[in-house]
Amino acid sequence: MSKQTQTRRKTVKDIAAAKGKTPIVCLTAYDAPMASLLDPHADLLLVGDSVGMVVHGLPSTVGVTMEMMILHGQAVMRGAEQALVVVDMPFGSYETNNDDAFLNAARIMKETGCQAVKIESGTYAAGQIAHLVERGVPVMGHIGLRPQAVNVDGGFRAKGRTNAERDRVIAEARASADAGAFAIVIEGVAEDLAAEITAEVSCPTIGIGASAACDGQVLVTHDMLGLFDWTPKFVRRYADLSKTISEAAAAYADDVRTRRFPGDAETYALRKPDPEQR
Repeated sequence: MSKQTQTRRKTVKDIAAAKGKTPIVCLTAYDAPMASLLDPHADLLLVGDSVGMVVHGLPSTVGVTMEMMILHGQAVMRGAEQALVVVDMPFGSYETNNDDAFLNAARIMKETGCQAVKIESGTYAAGQIAHLVERGVPVMGHIGLRPQAVNVDGGFRAKGRTNAERDRVIAEARASADAGAFAIVIEGVAEDLAAEITAEVSCPTIGIGASAACDGQVLVTHDMLGLFDWTPKFVRRYADLSKTISEAAAAYADDVRTRRFPGDAETYALRKPDPEQR
């Protein structure tokens, strides 16, 4: 079946309308094959800047570039047909001023074909969100634990566990929603705080290490599939693919070294001449 005859792709309006209804299913995707596998099950696929750590082996998301996000966004759009695709804006691409934020967001959308962008939205970013939305760029916010701020925070630390931090995270949520974000990712906050924010803001919240009370959930797909030895506390592993892949690679290596692969089934033979063509 061609893409033209597939179910209509979800829009930001569909996601916004899911507030308080059936929870929104969101997963990360960085390439076309994985996007194709996840697409039938997800409402939203996030091309997260986590790609820097998950795929490229960087120590944090700070080193991720626009070119990386565009490359992976293009790949995901080739594999996804019905899920809304959101691409992260990398560190340094939106913080300086509204015009830079718009030009970079517009470039991401034009070159990938994605439907929205995501920014880590401290209160400082409310102006950028409003500027983008007014100019036709749907924006998803991201509050609480903000990975791009890892160097300020001294690591990836849960937020909202003190009164001062609670006030700051609530202010981030209000500012993002008031500026026009169609949804907000809440990462690494106390459960009751996530529930409070979800009840207060008008747009859907999508939790990661937050609360089942959020309007949806997102996980890094590689974590969910068990591709790493260590995963954060908030991850539930639904598979152990690291073991499966390791065992498959070991079996392949053994077959190669003992010349059991390739065998007759994987080898081409010279075609016999067709007598009728002589």
